[in-house]
Amino acid sequence: MKQQNVPHVLALQLASPCGNGRFLLSVPYSSKDLAISTLDRIDLAILDTLQRDGRISNAALAEKVGLSQSACSRRLDLLEKNGTIRGYHAQISSAGLGHPMTAIVHISLSGQFEKTLSEFEAAIKRCPNVLSCHLMTGEYDYILRIAARDLADYERIHKEWLSAMPHVTRINSAFAMREIIDRTAIGLKTELA
Repeated sequence: MKQQNVPHVLALQLASPCGNGRFLLSVPYSSKDLAISTLDRIDLAILDTLQRDGRISNAALAEKVGLSQSACSRRLDLLEKNGTIRGYHAQISSAGLGHPMTAIVHISLSGQFEKTLSEFEAAIKRCPNVLSCHLMTGEYDYILRIAARDLADYERIHKEWLSAMPHVTRINSAFAMREIIDRTAIGLKTELA
């Protein structure tokens, strides 16, 4: 794995809407945000294998990617320390746990001040039915994915949790009829080609 020093601000030049000028956008980021640029083919092969079989032994992984066990272990340690590998998990079906309903919820807040965002984020992390929460650009501030037993359970979550969240001004809910894709693996085959 190559070590790279990266600047703390990424500058992007964007075309203006009317095409007669340019805007320069500076976005702060950490070196972890650009981790893919420092990954070599062996790192990508390790990650691709682990995404498909998180229970693979170090010996089998090392053999699969063509490394010694100690070299493979060192690379795994680096991938864990730099945050590329965030953990090892069992993928459990929420329907199998009695929560077959998935709600996609759009949340609008009263403002986008740091205090407003951080208070909402701290509160939403306490809601056990929220499977994911993303700060968004566009019309809504956040998009949530929520697991519920049924419509009555979602109504309870809406009343007890979502409506009680700080700074919430609008809640828009939609319910999934059928799951088409629920990937946990990022497609790395193109990176390996």
